[in-house]
Amino acid sequence: MGSYRLVSAPLKLLELQALDTTIDRLGTRRNQLEGAAELADARLVLDRAEAGLGELKLALDATTREQRRLESDVDSLQRKVDAERARLYDGSVANPKELQSIEHEVQGILSRKSRIEDQLLERMEEREELEGRVPGAEAEATAARERIALLESTTARELVDVSRQLEDRVREREAAAAEIDPELLVLYGDLRRQKQGVGAAALVAGVCQGCHQQLSPVYLDRLKRDDGIWRCEHCRRILIAR
Repeated sequence: MGSYRLVSAPLKLLELQALDTTIDRLGTRRNQLEGAAELADARLVLDRAEAGLGELKLALDATTREQRRLESDVDSLQRKVDAERARLYDGSVANPKELQSIEHEVQGILSRKSRIEDQLLERMEEREELEGRVPGAEAEATAARERIALLESTTARELVDVSRQLEDRVREREAAAAEIDPELLVLYGDLRRQKQGVGAAALVAGVCQGCHQQLSPVYLDRLKRDDGIWRCEHCRRILIAR
């Protein structure tokens, strides 16, 4: 399990791991801020929201125009019905066949008017549904604009703060690493690359805090009798008893 020894308290390696984890997180955050990833994402959200709102308003305008056209058609047909009915009853037409023709014409106009009224009802319902969606779409676009404004005002300030924290943690790491055996640092660095940034973990109540697996009693007994570097039997990370 290794023949080299720590030249200082084993907990120093856990301190180094905690610093490395923080440095990784701060470095990722700094890269995001420098690349304005959040701001770019927020702008994409706004673009989608505004495009959706624009399409919704276009559909609403088209439906409104169609509704008005149908209403005009209904009014026009009703005027024709009224005019033809007036001819039926004002005595200006006496010929029975002509009267029958007028009645037939009135029924045809009423049938067309009924079909158009059905279409008109559909357009009215469609318009009502579209109008009901507009406030939500406008609120979504407004929220996206406010998000961009907030990011633009805070990104620069946060970048300065994250960069400062990162510099501080790097200095602390250099000091911590100086107290650890160089060979152990090499092993730790290799494990960090292999194990998603976690090369050392605490051993708490027989459980590796790196992989969260319980070590077997036999293996734990071997560790207690070994004065070298402890390694997890499952993930092979360096273990430090807590």
